[in-house]
Amino acid sequence: MKRRAAALCGTAAVLAGMVTSTPADASAGAATAPRTTRTADAANLTWKKCGTSDHPTLQCASLKVPLDHTNPYSERITLALSRVPHTAKTYQGPLLVNPGGPGGSGLRLAGFVASSLPKKVAAQYDVIGFDPRGVGASRPALNCRPGHFTPVRPDTVPLTQGGWKANLDRARAFAEACGTKYAKLLPYIDTVSAAEDLESIRIALGARRINYFGYSYGTYLGAVYAKLHPDRVRRLALDSIVDPTGVWYDDNLQQDHAFNDRHRAFMTWVARHHRTYRLGTDPAGVEAKWYRMRAALAKKPAQQKVGASELEDTFIPGGYYDGYWPRLAQAFASYVNGKKDGPLVAAYKSLGAVDSAADNGYSVYASVQCRDTSWPRDWEQWRKDNWAVYEQAPFMTWNNAWYNAPCTFWPTDSLRPVDIANDALPPTLLFQATNDAATPYRGGVSVHHQLRGSSLVVERGGGNHGITLSGNACLDKYLAAYLTDGTVPRGDGAIDAVCRRLPEPKPLSTKASTASRGSALHGMLGFRG
Repeated sequence: MKRRAAALCGTAAVLAGMVTSTPADASAGAATAPRTTRTADAANLTWKKCGTSDHPTLQCASLKVPLDHTNPYSERITLALSRVPHTAKTYQGPLLVNPGGPGGSGLRLAGFVASSLPKKVAAQYDVIGFDPRGVGASRPALNCRPGHFTPVRPDTVPLTQGGWKANLDRARAFAEACGTKYAKLLPYIDTVSAAEDLESIRIALGARRINYFGYSYGTYLGAVYAKLHPDRVRRLALDSIVDPTGVWYDDNLQQDHAFNDRHRAFMTWVARHHRTYRLGTDPAGVEAKWYRMRAALAKKPAQQKVGASELEDTFIPGGYYDGYWPRLAQAFASYVNGKKDGPLVAAYKSLGAVDSAADNGYSVYASVQCRDTSWPRDWEQWRKDNWAVYEQAPFMTWNNAWYNAPCTFWPTDSLRPVDIANDALPPTLLFQATNDAATPYRGGVSVHHQLRGSSLVVERGGGNHGITLSGNACLDKYLAAYLTDGTVPRGDGAIDAVCRRLPEPKPLSTKASTASRGSALHGMLGFRG
């Protein structure tokens, strides 16, 4: 959960040529998702200036696409697009970028990627950002139940029957609100439909093939697009890779174990900096203090803003990005040692609180994940599975379970996950950190096996989620070489190249700044993606 920045682009629709399609032969729930056949005019998008101080050349446009890509006569929805245009004589086509989610806004990512790549590389591409269907400045934008995360929520760990009921009622209410407000839309808020939107963008851009660079969930979206349209892929770079064999229930259970490991890595880091935080030198002892803090906040929330559930929301981002550790440690220490809750509440407002943009992101997240695949409809299975995981990994298990629990009550039929295995692609480039919590390492290995001819670059010992263009020059070197001329590393074993992880952060003085490329990137990637 992350407060997301306001969208850059307006929502005025520009009809991007006549788009027609024929119904797919396969059913909507087929393991290989339906692929539509299209013809289109060489549509010219109307790009307008929407630059910022950081990205002055940024442009914006909008594109109408079918709600139902299998029906040429279905109503149209609008996608918001952004672009940093190429400036070099050598032009390598559009580079579509996606920050993940599902539900993440990609408009700002275009400017970030264009400014973070070497200038001579970025200059050869039109870097294209977009808000996927239902997200941000695209229309309609979903917001199923505003204020769903308003504090103070019930404790995520359901130790009483009242706790069970309160959390189940919230999950049911969210699903029912989505079904009531967006009954016509929900059957088309899914990864396959979003992938077909990428094809509509390609047609509107007049490009024979696209280049694609995705983070997190954006890796699954890119792999699905490549499966549906392998002949339209020129280059494909994926960073922090979703395991397609676990979409989505099993992937979330695996996340719980990985986040628990990252939380313990954070506790170890705090113990190592006892001189600064005065929380002890034993990681297990520091962790015990964190859980005592949680128990205290469950009884008496800080400023009626941060209870036990909100505390988890605040510290989960530390599992995505260790650049948040100094601030989180300071808030932790202030509460435990000084009985001061101000820094903790401030950290919650910055990292954990949900505004209207994040309400939108969560609405799309749930809509995509609940539609993409079948989820257990028997809550007893959730209860059994999550208690079993909780016994080994208590940090995020129940928070994550309730975050996804609306899928138990979701008002649409489910699809089957797409088999992304592919031997028809040009060389592709994959990046994965070994200790990534949000997309555990096995996802990168799995996709490496399934995309024939792919190359896997590993950040050994790294725990951040989203590892390229965030300060690791070794990783960025491989990405730049790939985008320059398609070069990929080739190794003798399962891994094609290894980079050292970035150093862990140092405790900050009160005047130190956390500004960095890493923090800028993670501000756009958000959490849960």
